[in-house]
This record gives sequence, structure tokens and C-alpha cells, in this order.
Amino acid sequence: MHTLIWILSYVVLINLLGFIIMGVDKNRARNHDWRIAESTFFIVAVIGGSLGCILGMYAFRHKTRHWYFKFGLPAILIIQLAIIIYARFAPGISITIM
Repeated sequence: MHTLIWILSYVVLINLLGFIIMGVDKNRARNHDWRIAESTFFIVAVIGGSLGCILGMYAFRHKTRHWYFKFGLPAILIIQLAIIIYARFAPGISITIM
């Protein structure tokens, strides 16, 4: 049970981080301030924050004109979901969460 709590906590926090950095970067863009590198958004997405980055992108209307964000972040999310589904249901791989 502790493992599941840690995994869910990580997923929530990394997605919250993805959402927040989208908002922070949008605010910095408006103020002509120092910006967060685009690679940072993709790193956060790849390590589990793809949903938060996508939600932040549309909530703050930030990076929606860049095709590599508009299509890249959802592609990362789809790949992550496919890996989770495969790992859960693939024969020979045993994942139990209790």
C-alpha cells in the first residue's frame, strides 16, 4: 500500500509542477522576463507530468501555437499510457498494486 501512495503522490506532484511551470512561463512572457527553457517542459512531461503540462498549456493559453507542444505533449501522454497498459496486461509481466 505504501508503494501505491508514493507512486500516486509522485504523479500528482509532477503533474502539478507541469501545470505551474506553464503558468509561470506565461506570466514571465507577459512581463518580458527571463523564460523557462522549452526543453524543461518536455523533461517534466517525459518524467510523468505530461497531463499537467497539457492542462497548463490550455488553461494559460501558452505554447498552443507551437506544433511541437500541441502535438508533442499529447504524444508523450499517449506513449506513457500505452506503456502502463502494456505493463499491466502483458503476459509474463506481473504488476500488483495492493
